[in-house]
Amino acid sequence: MSKNQQPTDHKKYFIFEKKNYKFMFIGLAVISLGFILMAGGGSEDPNTFNPDIYNFQRIRLAPALVLLGFAIEVYAILLNPKK
Repeated sequence: MSKNQQPTDHKKYFIFEKKNYKFMFIGLAVISLGFILMAGGGSEDPNTFNPDIYNFQRIRLAPALVLLGFAIEVYAILLNPKK
């Protein structure tokens, strides 16, 4: 260090805190659950139709859970835990 330079104290800190990460993991779990519920429903034989692919779980519930999970993720990013 030269004579003219003053030592600067650079504090390292994280942008997010524990509360933010908690909501992020909750959102990730909800998104994962939505995709798990969306999976399956196909037929073993391609010549037969399985109407199970159009049930409530795969058409309504699973996409709603995925969207809810993304909303939780946005909330976790915008959350200011210092207030």
